[in-house]
Amino acid sequence: MIRSVFVAMFAALISAGCFISVPLPGLVPISIQNMFAILSGILLGNIQGAAATGLFLTLGALGIPVFSGMTGGFAVLTGPTGGFLAGYFFGSLAAGLIAGRPVPSEKKRTVPLVVKIILATLAGYFINYALGIPWFISVMTGRGKDVDLAFALKACLIPFIPGDSIKIVLTIILGLLLRPTVGRYLSPDNDRLPAEA
Repeated sequence: MIRSVFVAMFAALISAGCFISVPLPGLVPISIQNMFAILSGILLGNIQGAAATGLFLTLGALGIPVFSGMTGGFAVLTGPTGGFLAGYFFGSLAAGLIAGRPVPSEKKRTVPLVVKIILATLAGYFINYALGIPWFISVMTGRGKDVDLAFALKACLIPFIPGDSIKIVLTIILGLLLRPTVGRYLSPDNDRLPAEA
């Protein structure tokens, strides 16, 4: 029950990120949704983190305006930015696999834990771009646009480096700060508390 609440809460956080969107001259706006998606994997683990992101994507596909710029619909998933949305899911999944589910004993920020969170964060952001940029090229080429890798990097990567650098640092800091608290709630012992009371 508690895990379902966290999944719903993080799906809501990712969705709420659509209200903070900065349009750019290209087709891909700056958004904090990728940060929340990757953070969901780091804080909830791979299964619940991916479930939260999957729930967000499902809501968007059904037409609820939760995507960047308050858009929604299946057409957005198949459009030029659809690869980045898929990257939210797989980035969250990868971050969760690397970070693992948090446990209450993570109160001490050991070097291995810090390294693990850094790697999980970098992997999540890398996967987001690794899926988003090729998809962008494919869709735009399919629409008759002359789009090569150089253009895609100028439109989908270079303008986002400063903002994503800040988001990467924030993701690492928030992950390290919040994992012990989330770990206490996600502990299997909590699932037994209502039954024992």
